[in-house]
Amino acid sequence: MSIFPELYFNVDNGYLEGLVRGFKAGILSQGDYLNLVQCESLEDLKLHLQSTDYGNFLANEASPLTVSVIDDKLKEKMVVEFRHMRNQSYEPLASFLDFITYSYMIDNVILLITGTLHQRSISELVPKCHPLGSFEQMEAVNIAQTPEELYNAILVDTPLAAFFQDCISEQDLDEMNIEIIRNTLYKAYLESFYKFCYTLGGTTADTMCPILEFEADRRAFIITINSFGTELSKEDRAKLFPHCGKLYPEGLAQLARADDYEQVKAVADYYPEYKLLFEGAGSNPGDKTLEDRFFEHEEQECRNIVWIAECIAQRHRAKIDNYIPIF
Repeated sequence: MSIFPELYFNVDNGYLEGLVRGFKAGILSQGDYLNLVQCESLEDLKLHLQSTDYGNFLANEASPLTVSVIDDKLKEKMVVEFRHMRNQSYEPLASFLDFITYSYMIDNVILLITGTLHQRSISELVPKCHPLGSFEQMEAVNIAQTPEELYNAILVDTPLAAFFQDCISEQDLDEMNIEIIRNTLYKAYLESFYKFCYTLGGTTADTMCPILEFEADRRAFIITINSFGTELSKEDRAKLFPHCGKLYPEGLAQLARADDYEQVKAVADYYPEYKLLFEGAGSNPGDKTLEDRFFEHEEQECRNIVWIAECIAQRHRAKIDNYIPIF
């Protein structure tokens, strides 16, 4: 290998790099969006998408098309492509891609726990789970009929076990604690993902650490605002804050002491990127909420297509241009 090192250049990741470059080239252009928003029906939308990299992903769907079918097929296409990349990847990329799926797994598990608490069949809830958050041991979770059985199934049989072991007990599985469980899991997940990316260093750390910092801070702001008027104490609220964002530690300490929205906004004023988000948020009907302002930074192409499809299906074209271009 030392004689001809160029023969082994990028030998592990060359194929995946080619795939990613292809995916990037296939992202819808502004011209594609202009064609989509001019569609008069979902059949027209399907026809225009066939001329893009989405190809014939709706070819086997009978008319009349519905928005939910388009949404499901978009997710299915994305998951197939993602899993193909995961199956072809070596470490540390394999672990990185696994981390991306964990947030969907957390949401799925919370959905299963909530359904169990409301005496709903787990098998009824599984189709509602995001496919990117499914895992091989989902069948073991399906067998659970009580919160305790579900807890044991999650703790033993899922990739989320590491996040559950140190922060959740069987006694926590009741309706009052469900959002606390979600936020506790996300705290452990974000801190673990951040540590993983930071340790890798290089371009991975330069790109991913700011993204994870933003998500950690977003959760801290939303948790604080949503806790007002509830039984959640300031001490318990502080335990839910991820410690891997720009707010750590001074900003989180101030949020832990906040008593109302204005005090939260005052904390954001110390951080220019967050000050702008609060200035654009409102509480009047029609105003964008703080949650909306944060999520504007996380829109994806699939959501754009679904948004346009919804506007076409409901013949509500006034807001059809309110999609978020990728580039």
